[in-house]
Amino acid sequence: MKNRTIKKILVANRGEIARRVMRSAKEMGIATVAVFSEADRNAPFVRDADEAVCIGPPPSKESYLVASKIVQVCKDLKVDAVHPGYGFLSENGDFAEALEKAGIIFIGPSPHAMHVMGDKLRAKEAVKNHGVPLVPGTEGAVSGLEEAEKVARTISFPILIKAAAGGGGKGMRIVERESELREGLERAISEAENAFGDGSVFIEKFVKGPRHIEVQVLADMHGSTVYVFERECSIQRRYQKVVEEAPSAVLTPELRKRMGEAAVNVAKSVNYVGAGTVEFLLDASGEFYFMEMNTRLQVEHPVTEMISGLDLVKEQIKVAQGEKLSFSQQDLKINGHAIEVRVYAEDPANNFLPDIGTLHTYRPPQGLGVRVDDGFEEGMAIPIHYDPMIAKLIVHGATREEAIARMERAIDDYAITGVETTLPFCRFVMGHQAFRSGNYDTLFVRDHFRPELLEGNDPAEMLAAALVAAAVVDEEAKVPPAEAPGVHQPSAWWLKRR
Repeated sequence: MKNRTIKKILVANRGEIARRVMRSAKEMGIATVAVFSEADRNAPFVRDADEAVCIGPPPSKESYLVASKIVQVCKDLKVDAVHPGYGFLSENGDFAEALEKAGIIFIGPSPHAMHVMGDKLRAKEAVKNHGVPLVPGTEGAVSGLEEAEKVARTISFPILIKAAAGGGGKGMRIVERESELREGLERAISEAENAFGDGSVFIEKFVKGPRHIEVQVLADMHGSTVYVFERECSIQRRYQKVVEEAPSAVLTPELRKRMGEAAVNVAKSVNYVGAGTVEFLLDASGEFYFMEMNTRLQVEHPVTEMISGLDLVKEQIKVAQGEKLSFSQQDLKINGHAIEVRVYAEDPANNFLPDIGTLHTYRPPQGLGVRVDDGFEEGMAIPIHYDPMIAKLIVHGATREEAIARMERAIDDYAITGVETTLPFCRFVMGHQAFRSGNYDTLFVRDHFRPELLEGNDPAEMLAAALVAAAVVDEEAKVPPAEAPGVHQPSAWWLKRR
């Protein structure tokens, strides 16, 4: 395949991911173009770009989601390629096709791969003959209550009803017993129709207390596909990740190899090209099951970069230019441990509801092994129109213990006032015995967190309450007081609250 040189990239996104893509592009000598809504006119990512074009009003459906406007900007400014980031149009096969027809490179997989992996039923069908373990359940969409009852009795309760075109927890219902099946099915279908315009749902056996493990893959146009290890993403609220780490604290080298090879097979099932993520559920017995594939860069990709030494955005661009991967699977090694926390403008003491406002104080932490990917500056308002993520705080350490300690210090140094954030919750996680021991799963928030643990202005009291909660709730965490983590001085985000 003939290589194509990319000289100018349009980033079809906003905020921290737009800035992150632009940094790598500039290091490669590639010019950048930003597209922005009226709400983002003064955002840092707009200033970071070499050129910038306003594409509409604040609502995403009138700006960032209007593919035709973005394609036209590409034509007007003679753009060679588009990087979609994540969210918005990043997994929209029609957008990729429109760019392709206009002679513009889409920095991502083929439209075919996006269409297949964007539909969970088609994805399961694609991978089932490639040695990839699947959760027991239906092979197609459920036709109605009668079929749902038959399937549920076969695989036994509890079951999980999922939207075929879904993601982010929408159109998903856990059903514990048969008497709840009708209502669960109706609600899942309704949510799926409202969120995705497609009410198709399917049924899987509900895996109790699983860990959410995802594997990063990279593939070029010349047949080479590698896995860049795994990320543990089990600490979530409303099926959305809040804390991620790499590598997982529980994978053995043998299990890592099995999961990595399964992820490669998933990619090969659709002739995948570029960077992608294969998500698995890992049960308590060590069995894992394919969940879905995200055909884009993940929010949590920095932890993989920190332990592998790779710049995943640069690798995406190189692959899009037709270059071969410059390394093999044997060349990749894990270096230390990395943790990421998502800093959302949300109130964890109020069910993680968004807390929109102005950043009166905004001073991110610094120091060895600390990385902050952000899209805001002090004095800026958090727009109501988009995801409320302010930043991603990432740390790297030689060991997991060092990474946890570094994250605690970095959170304590992070000064934000004007809005409530998820930093207190993330600090709670770092100090909790279940997390420190590595013995946690996707039910961490349900089993270990209560809003009252974050009440008050004294982090010492908060930590003491967390330790008490850990002793009561987690039967396996019987840690003597002498082994408990040390009490820290009040942090910036406690002393500088609004």
